[in-house]
Amino acid sequence: MTNEFKLDLTRRPRRMRRTASLRALASETEVLPQHLIQPVFVIEGEGAPEAIDSMPGISRLSIKDTVAECRELHGLGVSGVALFPKLDDSLKSDDGREALNPNTLVLRAIRAVKAAVPELTVITDLALDPYTEHGHDGLWDAAAQDLANDATVEVLTEMAVLAAEAGVDMVAPSDMMDGRVGVIRKTLDDNAFESIQTNGLLLS
Repeated sequence: MTNEFKLDLTRRPRRMRRTASLRALASETEVLPQHLIQPVFVIEGEGAPEAIDSMPGISRLSIKDTVAECRELHGLGVSGVALFPKLDDSLKSDDGREALNPNTLVLRAIRAVKAAVPELTVITDLALDPYTEHGHDGLWDAAAQDLANDATVEVLTEMAVLAAEAGVDMVAPSDMMDGRVGVIRKTLDDNAFESIQTNGLLLS
């Protein structure tokens, strides 16, 4: 191959990658602490952190330790946390009724974190799997041998209002029920929570 060979290109993107300063000017995405959301897993009681074997370096925390963790994260520049409760099996039921307890674990955690670090964005998952004995994300219809979509959505809307009342900044339904994001959004608006963000799987 000779030095005379030359591609007939009108665009040569490598030009924009030639130096560090050019790459900085042309970069589209920059991952900074304020762009991150840290999942925090909350457990009942005041015991020591409970390691999660499948997530090395991550533990389930008491509310007190959750608050301390959130303070530290905020100090590092992380803008948001997503709270996930792990309930004692004694609180689980077929209908997931503990999800509608105004003093359930995740709601107490929201109140504590917002009281301690009000600037931190607090997100909560909306799904019934932490609350059901069968472990499904929704209410189980034994006769149909399927999840009851619309009845589940009704519960999710009530969960969203309770979370908003507790001070959450964003609700993120992960249950995969049809139509739930729109109904949750309308219910929050109807209850004067227009400022609470609604994201299906943190994407919509």
